[in-house]
Amino acid sequence: MSTTFIHTADCPRRRMAEAGEVAEILNPQLCGAKNVLGMLRWLGNGDRLALAPRAATHQLLYVMEGDGSIALDGKDYAVGRGAGVYLGPNETATVRASGNGTLKLFHLVVPEVKDEISARVA
Repeated sequence: MSTTFIHTADCPRRRMAEAGEVAEILNPQLCGAKNVLGMLRWLGNGDRLALAPRAATHQLLYVMEGDGSIALDGKDYAVGRGAGVYLGPNETATVRASGNGTLKLFHLVVPEVKDEISARVA
């Protein structure tokens, strides 16, 4: 097994309509990652990231910089650096930046995968 160093500042960013910018930092093309997608996201004033429900998928959002809010089940929660939220299969969330600053997020998406241990237990 080899180690792959990914310089995230070199990963191309793309603009998402009203949902800020995103750069994939963990995927099959960069490092052969299977069953996981890792992204950095930047939300500015007026940007809104709506995470749709995804069957058999787990998502993790972690706030790296800035302040914002995450709406879960119709309620807004203030978030800042170090805050995170886990979304299980079919759960949704909406993320917004607060004020004029940028909200930087680490977003991890992992589909459910049957492994040997859970297959033997089931």
